[in-house]
Amino acid sequence: MRTLCASTLIGEFFIVGFAGLVAMKDPDLSTGTVWTVCGIAMFLCVALCGMITRPGGVTLGWVLQIALVASGFFVPAMFFLGTVFAVLWWASVHFGRKVDEAKARFAAQADRPDAA
Repeated sequence: MRTLCASTLIGEFFIVGFAGLVAMKDPDLSTGTVWTVCGIAMFLCVALCGMITRPGGVTLGWVLQIALVASGFFVPAMFFLGTVFAVLWWASVHFGRKVDEAKARFAAQADRPDAA
């Protein structure tokens, strides 16, 4: 699960950075505010890569996904991109857990003496 989720979060890191560049063109948003918010979101993307397997890591990932979709109120393209990454996040968590379960099952079978 960790590899799939981390890959999604690194992709989001870049999308948030590009969204910051787009948001800078909005005259109603100050550059400092844009980069403070984007910087925090980008930091969270990278920090969550190492926290995925810890308690609350996946939940924090979902909070980040919601924030990414909500950023569409400032950069409309983020409604679409945020939704795409939320679906990717769901797939990463869902299929990552299935892969982890399969690995554990295969490891348990390999450890059994009658497996040969």
